Amino acid sequence: MSRSRNIWLVVIILLIAFSLWVDLSQNISIANPTNDKLLVNLNTDIHLGLDLRGGLQTLLQADVPNCSTVDPGELNVTRQILESRANALGVSEVTMQVAGNCRIVAEFPGINNPEQVVAALQQTGLLEFVDMGSNPLPIGTTIKTDYLQGSATQPTASVTAQSAATTPGLTATAQSAVTATPVTNATPAATAQPSATSTAPASIYHTVMTGAALDTVGVQTSSVGQYEIAFTLKSSGTQVFSDYTSSHVGQYLAIVLDKKVISVPVINSAITGGQGVIQGSFTADTANSLAVQLRYGSLPVPVKVVESETVGPTLGAESVRKSLLAGAIGLTVVILFMGLYYRLPGILADLALVTYSLISLMLFKIIPITLTLPGIAGFILSIGMAVDANILIFERLKEELRSGRTLRQAIDLGWSRAWPSIRDSNSSTLITCLILYIFGNTFGASMVKGFAINLGLGVVVSLFTAIIVTRTYLHLVLDNLKLGEHQNWFGL
Repeated sequence: MSRSRNIWLVVIILLIAFSLWVDLSQNISIANPTNDKLLVNLNTDIHLGLDLRGGLQTLLQADVPNCSTVDPGELNVTRQILESRANALGVSEVTMQVAGNCRIVAEFPGINNPEQVVAALQQTGLLEFVDMGSNPLPIGTTIKTDYLQGSATQPTASVTAQSAATTPGLTATAQSAVTATPVTNATPAATAQPSATSTAPASIYHTVMTGAALDTVGVQTSSVGQYEIAFTLKSSGTQVFSDYTSSHVGQYLAIVLDKKVISVPVINSAITGGQGVIQGSFTADTANSLAVQLRYGSLPVPVKVVESETVGPTLGAESVRKSLLAGAIGLTVVILFMGLYYRLPGILADLALVTYSLISLMLFKIIPITLTLPGIAGFILSIGMAVDANILIFERLKEELRSGRTLRQAIDLGWSRAWPSIRDSNSSTLITCLILYIFGNTFGASMVKGFAINLGLGVVVSLFTAIIVTRTYLHLVLDNLKLGEHQNWFGL
């Protein structure tokens, strides 16, 4: 084989080994050998949807007199905040969809504490700026403040919960005495590490002001192209912030969300202009997410739970078992057909099909993809489609062999002449999957979305296995084979 094919063979072997590792694991943990801290901690268990696993289904409605007055954009922002709030509770595979003018349908597969989830959806988060003095606490620490005791200077503000582990550390800095926009730089305070379960000692910390003091919040880019969050304070907040930062230079001002520390900036100089910029290791998504949380701390549209029910799996373990059995039968039939009809090339295609199955399952677990019954159906369908390209290649291969080509020539010509048909057929399938995915985002069609995702992913992986894996296997085995001595191996 050529050098490029040898490289692809090594890549395929490594990919198969990695896929087997993920497929046979339920959790992957990789520790740093120098300090025993986890570099990677990935849950690779298969995620099942509400129809297979059961869980909680909740119907939320805008708590306003007239639903027709609800702004669709604000209702969608409310959905995003509620979804973030549910994710902060550790509820995975949450699905929320806007239904009609003023309703949101939420599904929580596999939860065992529906009361807590419902309460979290309705609760109002509290953002506080808390005086930490010269002894900052680690990010994620739960603390007590004096706000609920009436000592705070600002009214309550609301902001939805966000995982502390994903919030960049911050450091407050003023550019100069004549600069109107102080800057908050993204250097972690002290050596604080995220710790979602730690709790501060019984000390009660003073709340300087709450999120109600924020006036505007937006995302912008700095002069070096980094994403940052610009904010302005209301007049009352400006005075409070100016007085506090002027007298506490060099001390820490923690940002606390629902009594949990999410950031610990240090005050390097007084911030008197009522404007600021939060700089950090932000991407466009994380910057927008934090800005939405600060801008819409309290939900733009108040909601109430009008219906909530615990749903048993409509299909459950028996349907999963039957689906897996159907998939195994389908895979076996395809393997037998390819081996019996196309002989040696068919057996090599079968090996590529097994490779396809291992890679697909690995991707399902890593992404992760929530499997519903329609999603499983999409995967089973993609198994049959995975050999379509091989059939086209092998038929062209036979034609080239009958024309007197050598095996190496027949393999390359068979692939190149079959490629336009492979490209067009799979492109049309991917376009259909895209249409189904877009349609699946509408209320009541989420199951179609799962089908489209799994089928589309299967088509992409099948293209890789047909174009790269099968071709590499063919050259590995057949390049040094004498066709004249083994014509029956090719069904000629």
